[in-house]
Amino acid sequence: MAFDKSVYELAENEIKSRRFSAENRVRFRTEEVERKIPEIAEINRQLAHTSVELSKLILQKTGNFRESFDKIKDQNIQGQEMIAKLLIKGGYPEDYLAPVYTCPVCCDKGYYDGHRCSCFDKLLNRFAVEKLNAEANMPNCDFGHFSLSYYQGKTDSNGTDCYQKMSENLDYCKGYAEKFSRNSPSLFLLGKTGVGKTHISLSIAKEVTEHGFTAAYGSILNYLRIIEKEHFGRAEDSSADTMQVLINTDLLILDDLGSEFQTGFYESALYNIINSRINLGLPTIISSNLSVPELQKRYNDRVISRIFGVYTMLMFVGEDVRQIKRLRGEI
Repeated sequence: MAFDKSVYELAENEIKSRRFSAENRVRFRTEEVERKIPEIAEINRQLAHTSVELSKLILQKTGNFRESFDKIKDQNIQGQEMIAKLLIKGGYPEDYLAPVYTCPVCCDKGYYDGHRCSCFDKLLNRFAVEKLNAEANMPNCDFGHFSLSYYQGKTDSNGTDCYQKMSENLDYCKGYAEKFSRNSPSLFLLGKTGVGKTHISLSIAKEVTEHGFTAAYGSILNYLRIIEKEHFGRAEDSSADTMQVLINTDLLILDDLGSEFQTGFYESALYNIINSRINLGLPTIISSNLSVPELQKRYNDRVISRIFGVYTMLMFVGEDVRQIKRLRGEI
């Protein structure tokens, strides 16, 4: 999977920062225990000397190399064992001077056994998603600022109590965000313009990212425009692969289904994203202002069947909150 250069740079800098922090912590701790336990300082000096001797031995490769190597190795092991005992005696854990890396597999190097470590891949995905989110320019929303007061005393055309229905939706989505995992169900939010679909979606994204997951959120139209530019070689960075970023993020939120142009490329790209994430078992949240009949008329059967057959549908009801706020003089 390809990422643009800026994403690689961010990931590499983060890996370097993690390793520096881990090794810097060891330096501080070593200085601390050497002041309190002088015997450890002396052993460390001896170990540093044996390291120099080992380097000379490797360069010279004399006839008794194996014997000398094993001797130095044994001295190092004995020295480390003595330090562990002195640490315990001094009230420290025996591994107090061992570096604690964020990734124990690659020791914060980013590569393991000649291959890119999974921790580096996670960073690449995280920064790629953050870059997309920054470019999407979506508003910051959270559950605390979602007010049910705009739905009180209102019913929809079917006689549904808007306050009760939206209260149920809010509770469901709060629970969804709180218990989110990569195995969470996909959601399809349907309702007229301005009834809270985007606010709720972005509130889920905010909480999910606070729990350490990646969540890409943006309008379907903007995403498809970016993918189209990359596909036809018109993107500023030819190494970017937005399609794969969207397919692999922990949670994908596609806002405003039906706002995009009806072209063969867009429909194919949209199906690829939806179908690929279903096959990977990854959750997606899609919102739309269109009714079910409008969606069935606009999209072919393979798109509709994947959404209606797999996604959990939530109906959003009420009047346009933005209009209500204007009438109340709140905006």
